[in-house]
Amino acid sequence: MMDYIERQDSIYKTDQVILYGFSRLGKVALWAGANDERFSMVISNASGCGGAGLFRHHVYENIAQINKRFAYWFTPKFKQYSNNESSLPVDQHMLLGLIAPRPLYISNALNDQYVEPMSEFKAAKLAEPIYKLFGQKGIPDDTPQIEVPYWENRIGYHIRKGKHDITDFDWYNYFIFINKNQQSRYPPITSYKKKE
Repeated sequence: MMDYIERQDSIYKTDQVILYGFSRLGKVALWAGANDERFSMVISNASGCGGAGLFRHHVYENIAQINKRFAYWFTPKFKQYSNNESSLPVDQHMLLGLIAPRPLYISNALNDQYVEPMSEFKAAKLAEPIYKLFGQKGIPDDTPQIEVPYWENRIGYHIRKGKHDITDFDWYNYFIFINKNQQSRYPPITSYKKKE
C-alpha cells in the first residue's frame, strides 16, 4: 500500500502515513512498522501475545496456546518455543524498539485479559532505552491507571475500561498523540464526551 501511495502524484503526504491495527492487525501493524521506516507512526490496539505483549510475561495466553489456536500466524519453527519461552533469544520489547525513534502508541482494555495489559505496558517500558538513544522519552515508570493516557512523549499508552474493542476513547487519545508527535492536518481535539 505504501508503494502505491508513493507512486501517486503528490496526492498524499507520504511522510504522515500512520500504521494502525487492532487485535491480530495490531500485531501486523507492529511488525510492518518495525520493518518499514517509511511509516511515520505505529498504533497498536489490543495486540497481546505475539504483538506488544511480552512472551515471558504471560498469564492468560502463552506461545503454546497461540501456536495451537493460530499456528498459521507464525513460522512452523516458532513451535519449538511452546512452553519454552525462556529459550527465546528475543522478546516483544525488542520489536517495539525497532520502531524508534518514530512515535509508538500501545492501547488495551481492562477486561481484555487475553491481551494482558500489564505485559504490553512492561514491553513499552522495556523499549524505552532504545528511544533514549535517539534523545526521546518513553512513558512514566509508574503503574498505568485506568483511562489515564500517556501521550506526552514518543511512546504512548493507555488502558481503558471495557472489553476487546475499538472505542471513541481510543480514537480520541490516538488523535491527541498524533497531533503532539507530528505536523498533522487534523484539527486539535479539545474535548471528549463519553457516551452514557
